[in-house]
Amino acid sequence: MKTRFSILILGLATLLFFGNAKPIFLASDSVLIINKIKIEITGKSTVGKYNCSNTFSKKDTVFLNSNKKNIFNTEIKMSDFDCGNKIMTKDLQGTVKAKKFPNSTVMITDVKPFGKNYKCNLTFLITNKTLKYKDFILYNCDDKIQGSLNLNFSDIELEPPVKMAGLIKVRDEIEINFSLYKS
Repeated sequence: MKTRFSILILGLATLLFFGNAKPIFLASDSVLIINKIKIEITGKSTVGKYNCSNTFSKKDTVFLNSNKKNIFNTEIKMSDFDCGNKIMTKDLQGTVKAKKFPNSTVMITDVKPFGKNYKCNLTFLITNKTLKYKDFILYNCDDKIQGSLNLNFSDIELEPPVKMAGLIKVRDEIEINFSLYKS
C-alpha cells in the first residue's frame, strides 16, 4: 500500500513537472533567429527623395535576456548599396568613401523584449565614425524587426553631395532603416 501511494505521488509530481515545463530552446520569446538584413538610406535633395538599399543574407541566432549569445554583429558592404540609378549609386559610394572604408558595421547587443518589441544597444560604425545608441527600440512586425536612425551627414563627418554647380543639393538629414528578417 505504501509503495502504491509513493508511485502515485511520484507519478503526479512527474506529470505536473513535465506537463507545465516549457522548453527554453523552443520558446519564441527567448530566441530571435535572423536570416536576412535590409539596410535603407533615405533622404531628400533639391530634385526629390532618394532611397538607397542593401539586402543580404545573414543567418544568426540571438538568445534574449541571456549571457549565452546576446549579440548580433554584421558587416555591410558599402559597394553593394543600390539607389536605383547608376549616378546616384556612384554619388552615395563617393560620399561615404566606399573605396577608403569598404565596410560599415552594425552591432546590436543586450537585446531584451520590450512589450511586443525589443530594446537593445546599437553601435553603428560608418567611415571612421562610431555612433552608439543606448535603449534603441527595434519594432516587431510580422516577419521582421526594424528600427530607424535619424542623423545628418555632418554627424558622421561627411559632406552631402552637390552636383551640377550647386543646382542639385542633397540635404544634410538622412534616415537609416534597419530591417532584420526573422525565420
